[in-house]
Amino acid sequence: MVPVIAVTSGEPAGIGPELCLTLPRLLANAAMGEKESFRVVVLGDRELLAARARQTGIDMRFCSWPDSAPGALSVLHCPLAVPVEAGKLDRANASYVLALLDRALAGCMSGEFAAMVTAPVHKGVINEAGIPFTGHTEYLAEKTGTARVVMMLAGETERYGEQGEEKGRKKGGKKDESGVPSRYSLRVALATTHLPLKDVAAAITAPLLEESLRIVHAELVRRFGLDAPRILVTGLNPHAGEGGYLGREEIDVITPVLEKLRAEGMALIGPLPADTMFTPPVLAGGDCVFAMYHDQGLTALKYATFGHGINVTLGLPVIRTSVDHGTALELAGTGRADPGSLIEAVRQALFMARRVR
Repeated sequence: MVPVIAVTSGEPAGIGPELCLTLPRLLANAAMGEKESFRVVVLGDRELLAARARQTGIDMRFCSWPDSAPGALSVLHCPLAVPVEAGKLDRANASYVLALLDRALAGCMSGEFAAMVTAPVHKGVINEAGIPFTGHTEYLAEKTGTARVVMMLAGETERYGEQGEEKGRKKGGKKDESGVPSRYSLRVALATTHLPLKDVAAAITAPLLEESLRIVHAELVRRFGLDAPRILVTGLNPHAGEGGYLGREEIDVITPVLEKLRAEGMALIGPLPADTMFTPPVLAGGDCVFAMYHDQGLTALKYATFGHGINVTLGLPVIRTSVDHGTALELAGTGRADPGSLIEAVRQALFMARRVR
């Protein structure tokens, strides 16, 4: 069976619809290096997509799902609640945004789609519409009845160690004299996601850490093809607590969980100080970073990979990837939005779908 990747077009006033217009080019791009066929379908309002194509000067042909045609964008039409103008949010379309997610999820659960990729949504306008919404991760977990999911962001970045950027390039992106690889596939998973910082310490419990680390380990094996993944675990406090002087969470909570799971055979390194976690020598020793809270893990990753990184929800019964950026209302309708992250999200969804298949 040819895998089908469903792409939700996200907030209609944002850049999601025009990013989706790049997908026919993606399908025809030999740089994908795909030897097996696959299909992509965009979920959204067909007239919105056509209007955004005209606005951005993109010559686009459309066909209705499940039809397909070379060079055409296959669209599963979901009607807007009210007309939309690029860059201007309207809370009346909040139900439309969630309907896209619901339809993609239903298709994944039924086997119609192999995976779902989500363009960005605007959390604020959904909440303004009276619909409690923390994010894709939490929404999909609730809809699927999944007790625990883990947010992970991933991306490629260059690192040249102490030998300097220019020398690293001359070496062809392999290793410098220290033996440190100059290219990493960065993966950062989070123990907690969209929590106020004041609530993080109380949320870091032994059950949460154990369940989350089990999910990360299992998904790295099942969907990323790593037979024995090495997971680098940060501490919560500066300097990983510095022996209890700067906090006891590492001693009382984090370390006992790591020791329990190590005894079962997991390769867990830490707890390590977060301020040096993203240096090349440390990253070279692991396949994934497991951070305690959102900004601790994602600030460095987004700096290194922004625009080409992706978001993956681990632990769901379906495959879901997403872009690593927001709705960028100021760019909507200009044609200047970078589709790199969406393209990478489709790549990763396809890779994971084939792994599971």
